[in-house]
Amino acid sequence: AAAPGEGRGMKRNWLLWLPFALVAGLFGAFYIGLKNPDDHIIASQMVGLSLPEFDAIPAMPDQPGARTADFRDGKPRLLNIFASWCVPCVQEIPVLLQLKAQGVEIVGVAVHDTSPDLARFLGENGNPYARVGLDQAGRAQMAFGSAGVPETFVVDGRGKILHQYVGPVAPEDVPKLIAMLGKAR
Repeated sequence: AAAPGEGRGMKRNWLLWLPFALVAGLFGAFYIGLKNPDDHIIASQMVGLSLPEFDAIPAMPDQPGARTADFRDGKPRLLNIFASWCVPCVQEIPVLLQLKAQGVEIVGVAVHDTSPDLARFLGENGNPYARVGLDQAGRAQMAFGSAGVPETFVVDGRGKILHQYVGPVAPEDVPKLIAMLGKAR
């Protein structure tokens, strides 16, 4: 026979661990949802509107910066918000280089960064950008309605935002982005 109170102790032990198990389960579900979103293309409040006015100073000595006027020359392009300290940004560089090789012009805006860090980052990973602007205070990023890095916007030749892509661009996204740029002409 069990000693008096022995079953109660096991039950109490299990009840002590129950909140931890529930929190761990919720955290796991939240993590899986963030890691595998249903769709990276979202309809933000900026989609359908013109790019807000911004002027990001040149981040690299051999490339121009980025400003709103660059997007009003009749040529659709991608606007990529990134940072040298952003791990997912490293993951998307090969895909952005692939887009560049297919003739896609990509304008980069680096947020909360420095020119030396960007030079190292682009030197190590490759530079897919036609222009790289430096947005040290994050003002341009906030004006775009960008929630984080990396984010990519499809912008038509008049400076109108057509789509916003949240997270690193993946190889399977290339045809979709090229098709969007083709329709933006």
